[in-house]
Amino acid sequence: MPRFPSQEWAVAFKDALNTSKNYAEAARNWEGDFYFVVTDIPGQGDPVTMYADLWHGQCRDAYIVDELDAHRPAFTMTAKLPTWRKVIEKKLDPIQGLLTRQLKLEGSMTTIMKNVKAATELVNSLSTIDTQFPA
Repeated sequence: MPRFPSQEWAVAFKDALNTSKNYAEAARNWEGDFYFVVTDIPGQGDPVTMYADLWHGQCRDAYIVDELDAHRPAFTMTAKLPTWRKVIEKKLDPIQGLLTRQLKLEGSMTTIMKNVKAATELVNSLSTIDTQFPA
């Protein structure tokens, strides 16, 4: 069971997206990579950042980055660990999380709003990962 957030979980993220026919269909027109930043992790001072290269319904790569200047992603989404857990467990819709500012977005909100179905299917895929969360 991969621990969130970790390199092992990033690989599971990539695999979950790439095996989802629903995600592939919903995100077929999506172009844009992400940094997903996790803050407030118990016992850890620094945030953890995962890079995800999402392109036309596939995840070309996903991994933990040590250097934030390693990429210049189109989007950066930041939230505290408990918020990410709610999203992964489908207890918080990511669009609602953005609108209520539980998730913070850098990048085009217009692009995100035009691709709500892709965001929904991304979360549906992530919810299939048997995830261990820090205590």
